[in-house]
Amino acid sequence: MIPFIRLRFIVNEVNIKKKLAKNFLIQKILALIAAIYIHVVSLTSSVKHINNSIPEKYWKNDQPFILAFWHSQLMMISFSWKNKKKLNILASGHSDGRFGATIGKYFKLNNIPTYDKNKNISLRPIFKLLQQKDYIGIAPDGPRGPKEKISEGIIKIAKKSKIPIIPIGFWSSKNFQLNSWDSFLISKPFSKCSFVWGEAIEIPENSTDREIKNFQDTLENNINECIKVAKRNC
Repeated sequence: MIPFIRLRFIVNEVNIKKKLAKNFLIQKILALIAAIYIHVVSLTSSVKHINNSIPEKYWKNDQPFILAFWHSQLMMISFSWKNKKKLNILASGHSDGRFGATIGKYFKLNNIPTYDKNKNISLRPIFKLLQQKDYIGIAPDGPRGPKEKISEGIIKIAKKSKIPIIPIGFWSSKNFQLNSWDSFLISKPFSKCSFVWGEAIEIPENSTDREIKNFQDTLENNINECIKVAKRNC
C-alpha cells in the first residue's frame, strides 16, 4: 500500500503544479517577474545590431515583412525591433502561448491568436495585418517543435501574401538554456548581446511543393547562420 500511496501523492502534486501554472493570477505575477528580469538584462547588457540596414529599408518605406526566428530566442526578440509599429507575434492557444502573450505586453509586442472561438486554426488575422502593412513575427519551429526545423506554414503564408521573410539570429555572451523541447535561451545580466539580420527571402506565388521544401531548408540555414555570426560577435 505504501508505494501506491506515494504514487498517488506524486500524481496529486503534479496536478496541483499544473493547475497553479494555469491560474490566471499566478500567470500574471510570473509574467511580471519575467518582464522585470528581461528589463534588467536589457539595461545591464550591451546590444549590437548587425545588418540592420536590411529591415530599415522596409521600415523606412512602410513595407511589411515576416520576421523569422527560433522559438528558443523569444526572450529578447523585442529588443531587435526599431520601428514605431508593433511587432505582431503568432501565439498558440496553449497555456505557454498565453503566458508568452502576457509577457509580450510589457514590451509592446502584439500577440496574434492562431485559433478562433471554436479552437480551429485561423490564419485570417495574419493576412489581415499583412494587408494593412503591419509586421508579423513567427517562430517557425513552434509551438511544439521539432526544434529548429522550419514548418511549411511560414513559407505558405509568405507565398500567399507575397510578403518576404527576413531571418534573424540572436546570442548573448552569458546565458543558459532550459531543459525544454526548444532549449529555451535565458540571457543573463551584464551580457554582450548580438542580433544578426539575414537577407530577405521572397517566395514566388507559383512555387511548387518541391520548391517550398527548398525554401524551408534555405530559411533554416539562414537563421542558423545568423546565430553563428551573432555568437562570433558576443
